[in-house]
Amino acid sequence: MSAPDPFDTRNPPVPARSSPLRPLPKLIFASRWLQLPLYLGLIVAQAVYVVHFLVELTHLVEAAFGSQKALEALIGSIGYKTTVPVASLNETVIMLVVLALIDVVMISNLLIMVIVGGYETFVSRMDLEGHRDQPEWLSHVNASVLKVKLATAIIGISSIHLLKTFINADNYTDRVLIAQTVIHITFLFSAMAIAYTDRLMAPAHPSPGH
Repeated sequence: MSAPDPFDTRNPPVPARSSPLRPLPKLIFASRWLQLPLYLGLIVAQAVYVVHFLVELTHLVEAAFGSQKALEALIGSIGYKTTVPVASLNETVIMLVVLALIDVVMISNLLIMVIVGGYETFVSRMDLEGHRDQPEWLSHVNASVLKVKLATAIIGISSIHLLKTFINADNYTDRVLIAQTVIHITFLFSAMAIAYTDRLMAPAHPSPGH
């Protein structure tokens, strides 16, 4: 049997325990379970997003069948304003609603990454190895990978918000448009900086011939 590769980050060697933890280190290590209510709270937030998604989707379907009340609810939720009264569902309203639904989905994905990845990294192993529904990214998740994925997800969410603003640009001032664009670019450069820093801090793997 070959010796374990010390550079294999997927299966790092587990040091043998020579003695049980002393009371104070044991208490400090057990304090990680204080994060459990936080992750459970995020699950509740996820449920709220699901309810919000279903409500908006129901309003969209009802408005498509001519419900004026549902149409007014949609226009109010997306912040669409126009000088001409909207008597029926039009392409702009549909696009803004769909983008809002996509925004909910992307935030939900962000929540899943934080809940599953954060629990796996900072609280306890979930023992999902071999499970057919195990997320691909979870097999090599760590604090650095989680930061990069979260930064990427935030960029996607910011892109959706920026696109919604540009579609409904007549209802925003130039100052708001410029500010949102600058914020989005800031998110982009921040994610690039996080990824570059993570690459610099990653341990160098020796070539197979050495």
